[in-house]
Amino acid sequence: MVRVYLPATITDLADPDGLAPRRAHAVTGALSTALPHDDEEGREYAAQLAAADASVLLLAAQPAAPRRRVVVSADLAVQATGHVTDPDAAPSAIEVVVTVAWSQVACVHVDEAAAEADVAAAIDGELTAAERLVERDLLWYDVSELAAFVASSR
Repeated sequence: MVRVYLPATITDLADPDGLAPRRAHAVTGALSTALPHDDEEGREYAAQLAAADASVLLLAAQPAAPRRRVVVSADLAVQATGHVTDPDAAPSAIEVVVTVAWSQVACVHVDEAAAEADVAAAIDGELTAAERLVERDLLWYDVSELAAFVASSR
């Protein structure tokens, strides 16, 4: 099993089938090489941050979605993931090649509502807003809380 961090949007969380295949992030050999002095927890955090950054890109393509970054943490079989060959990809980048069922999700991390202005500004290319997002912690949600969270976020 491998813990993967999937970038998502609040709109994605409403899909009863789970999350469609997509590029995600994980602690890979390349990430471990890039962060040789970090422990496993530090590398996991780096992969989660990369997924949060990727969530901003998803939001740019979904103008109707609430402007909050979402990272879904899931435990998948190694066979459910593939390598990324793009040399410009983050060292944590992987491909999730299957639909991720909600039963595979460990938890979800989401920006607080107060981050929406910074997310919107980051989508518009404002670098200082993107820098502020790096400093914001994502809130933790258990999978059992998702339906209520999605309903309250619309």
